[in-house]
Amino acid sequence: MTSPDPTMPLDLTRSSPALTSFPDGGLAVIIGASGAIGSEVARQAEASGRFARVLRFARSTSGEGFLDLTDEASIAKAAAHIAATGQPLRLVFNATGMLHDGDIQPEKSWRTLDPAAMARSFAINAIGPALLMKHLLPLLAGDGKSVFATLSARVGSIGDNHLGGWYSYRAAKAALNQLVHSAAIELARKRPEAACVVLHPGTVASRLSDPFAKAGLTVRPAEEAAARLLAVVDALHGQHSGSFHDAEGKEIVW
Repeated sequence: MTSPDPTMPLDLTRSSPALTSFPDGGLAVIIGASGAIGSEVARQAEASGRFARVLRFARSTSGEGFLDLTDEASIAKAAAHIAATGQPLRLVFNATGMLHDGDIQPEKSWRTLDPAAMARSFAINAIGPALLMKHLLPLLAGDGKSVFATLSARVGSIGDNHLGGWYSYRAAKAALNQLVHSAAIELARKRPEAACVVLHPGTVASRLSDPFAKAGLTVRPAEEAAARLLAVVDALHGQHSGSFHDAEGKEIVW
């Protein structure tokens, strides 16, 4: 069987709603499962019938489903719960992210840069996902396909930045991209069939993007965005680890 070329766009024509590229059984773990995209990814992953269980984690959830990206202890506790199931971890999908939060808004100029707001953006958009990788990448199945996917954003691309602005969000997402790329190199040494990737969902109807939706901008319903993202996940192989793709399967420049 010929190995896929990681430099070519992903072939989504062979992707299946049943996520058939994954072995049967095992776990799918969705982080940020209470949000617009995360809840749909969880629902569709469960509907595929491919996984034995779909575990949902979110900051707004109590009990075993609680996970706060800014609290490493909660991430470690979630990882211990996942490991205790004794089932192979096949998919981790991190759907968290923060563009604005209360008084924090994307900066239009360097004049409005605020260290506390920058730290908050990095804590949620970069450091939190890095801690997810720290605790969850070692749990990925040792044989057969497994995927760790985290949402980034096209505005985190340095090569694609032609407008400027949004300093904290852009920088935090660029940091996330670098963290994932580095983790993918380490992961490949132990799990060559695993893929660790960043995905750009496009503009999705959600609390995060609603204030910034402009006339003429394509805004996808969460259901459609989740389906497209899972199609990308289904098309991924270990050779694609460390890459950055949009919801059409096209690679985005770093």
